[in-house]
Amino acid sequence: HLLCRVALVCLVLRRRRRLPCASPISRFPPLVGSTQTLSLEEMPTAAFLPSLLLLLADRSYATPTTIKLGLEWFLNPDHLPLVVALREGYFAEAGLDVQLLEPADHWEAEEEILAGRLDVAVTETLHLAQDAARGKPVIGFSRFLHTDGGVLFLGSSNISRPSDMCGRTISYPGSPGIGGPAIVQTMVEADGGSCDIASYGKHNGGFYHVKALQDKAAAVATLVFYNFEVIEAQQMGLRPGFFSLKEWGVPDFCQLVLFTTPQRLQALRPQLRQLVLAMRRATGLIKREPARAARIYEQHVKGSAAAAGTTNRSALAKVGAALSGAAAMVNPVAAMRRRKERKLEAAIFDATLAALPNDNSLSGAYFQGLMAWLVKTGQVDAQVGPELLPEGYWTNDIAL
Repeated sequence: HLLCRVALVCLVLRRRRRLPCASPISRFPPLVGSTQTLSLEEMPTAAFLPSLLLLLADRSYATPTTIKLGLEWFLNPDHLPLVVALREGYFAEAGLDVQLLEPADHWEAEEEILAGRLDVAVTETLHLAQDAARGKPVIGFSRFLHTDGGVLFLGSSNISRPSDMCGRTISYPGSPGIGGPAIVQTMVEADGGSCDIASYGKHNGGFYHVKALQDKAAAVATLVFYNFEVIEAQQMGLRPGFFSLKEWGVPDFCQLVLFTTPQRLQALRPQLRQLVLAMRRATGLIKREPARAARIYEQHVKGSAAAAGTTNRSALAKVGAALSGAAAMVNPVAAMRRRKERKLEAAIFDATLAALPNDNSLSGAYFQGLMAWLVKTGQVDAQVGPELLPEGYWTNDIAL
C-alpha cells in the first residue's frame, strides 16, 4: 500500500517534470554520470526513509477525517464561514470531511457529542458559560460570529429609553425562565430606573421575535440578533427600536462559537485547528468578495450535494420554496411576496458580513465578566460560578 503511494507520486513527477521512473522510488535523481535509476534494494535506507515520511505526512493522500458539526438553528447567513469553507473545498484541502447537521427541533449538543452523533457544535457564549456552570463537559475553542445583540421593540410601544421597559411583557426563548427579565432589568437599572423584577410579563414566542411584537403578545423581545430581527422589522416597515446589550450593562454574549467535549478536543486537536483555519480562510473570501459569497450560499441552500446531510425540515423548506416559486409564476401577489423575501434575504446577508470577526479568540476576562453577571442575576449558582475558571470551558490554543 505504501509503495503504491510512492509510485503514484513518481508518476505525477514524471508527467510534470519528465523525470525517469523505472521503479516506485525513482523520484530520486540518478547517480552522477549514470542514466539508470536506483531500485528499491539499491536505495540507501537513510536516504529513502525521510522522503517516504514526508510523503505519508502529505494530507492529500490521507483519508479525510469526518467532522460532524451540529448547528444551533436552521442554516442561515450566520453560518457563512462554514458554508463557504465547505463549498469552496477548504475543508477538503485540510483533510476534513465536514458534515453540517441541523437540529430537528432542539438538542443538547454535548450529549450528542458524548453519544458520538456529533463531534463539534455551535452555541452562544451565554449558553456555553451556563452549561459549564451546570457541570456539563463542554469546552469552546473558536468564535466565528459576533453580532449586535439586544432588545427589540416597535415604534408603537411608547418606549424611548430602557427605563420605559419596566413592567412590560417580554418575549424570549426559554420563557418563563429568568433570562429575559434579567436582561431587561439590567438595562432598566443601567438607565437609572428602579423596577420590581417580578413585574415583567413573560411570553414564549420562541425565536419569532418580530411576530410576537406584531401580534402584541409582548412589548419587547430579547435575545435578538441585529442582523436578523432588526433588519426583518425594518424591511416590514415596523419602525423598530433597539437597545444593545453592550451599551446598557449586559455582557456582549450574542457571539457564536464552536465547542466540543474535552475528550473530543484532545482526540481531534490537529483537525480542529485545520477546521478553524479553513473557516478563517472562508471569512477572508466573504469579506473580499461578498457577491461571490452570496452566490456560494445561494447554491448551497438550493439543495446541492454538500447540503445533503441536513434535516427533513430543510427539505420541507426547499419544497415550500419551490412551490412558492411556481405559484409566483401565475400569481402576481405571490410574485410580489417573493420579491420582498429576496430583498429581506439580501439585507440580512449584507448585515451579517459586518458580524464576521477575523479574530477567533476570546479573553478570560470576557468570560469572567459574563459569569459574574450570570451569578448576579441568579442564572448561575452563586456557589459555583465564582469558582469556575474560564480556562475550564474555553481555550484559545486552537484559534491562536
